[in-house]
Amino acid sequence: MGKRTRITRGVTRAVSADYDAAMTLRSALFLPASNPRAIAKARTLDSDAVILDLEDAVAPDAKDGARDAAVTAVREGGFGKRRLVVRTNGLDTEWAADDLAALASAQPAAVLIPKVDDVATLKAARAKLGPGVPLWAMIETCRGILSLPAIAETAREVGLSALVAGTNDLAKDMRLPAPPSAEALLPLRVQIVVAARAAGMIALDGVCNALDAPDRLAAECADGRRLGFDGKTLIHPNQIAAANRGFGPREEEIAWAERVVAAFADPARAALGAIRLDGQMVERLHLAEAERILALRQS
Repeated sequence: MGKRTRITRGVTRAVSADYDAAMTLRSALFLPASNPRAIAKARTLDSDAVILDLEDAVAPDAKDGARDAAVTAVREGGFGKRRLVVRTNGLDTEWAADDLAALASAQPAAVLIPKVDDVATLKAARAKLGPGVPLWAMIETCRGILSLPAIAETAREVGLSALVAGTNDLAKDMRLPAPPSAEALLPLRVQIVVAARAAGMIALDGVCNALDAPDRLAAECADGRRLGFDGKTLIHPNQIAAANRGFGPREEEIAWAERVVAAFADPARAALGAIRLDGQMVERLHLAEAERILALRQS
């Protein structure tokens, strides 16, 4: 994918980089910023992103220490190609302002804002965070779902580069019986993908709560990929391999992509907008998809 237009004055190229790398984010592991051993281990894991959590995973009396630990982790680095993201506390809490002020200085790869109900939440976060750090938004309330068109429209203005499905909180907000059915959440997850695609953003699916059910995890990854998500948020390191496998290109996809790229590279077809390949009509839009698949293989 080529570089996209810079989002807005004051929001740096880091946001553009997130857009360009959208399809290389198969796995994003949540871990509590208050756990130094988990942070150290995250530097060795095969996840595409690490999300240091200051919100749900941290008790109220540990918030300040977790914030300091997250800032230290960002400044120390050592995460290699993994994108280091920090999830703040909700903007309606007493900790959010300090979270955003600290992260404005530390400059992680992105800052994940929980419970984004509307555009105003994003604009408030950007005002407190300042320019330079991309925003990610968790869509985990009914109000957030209803605001998705407006959120997509303002994504570039506020430097928003990813939408994350918060399926646990969505199920709670909808008062779904536990465990919630996949059918009940399906239309909401699709809306998140559509909004992300409309604005050129990353779309990450919700977590799998089952820690010792590999078949369920694999099924959730396959389902998320069918819906168009780029990857999945995770709650345990033992889920990383399944997500990377589930959201990575399959062998038959790679073979198809190689044939498409080779076909359009033929000088005799260079000026054609559509060609016949394997008994099917293949257009330039399929070439773009083939190039994306091959780029993902290299990630």
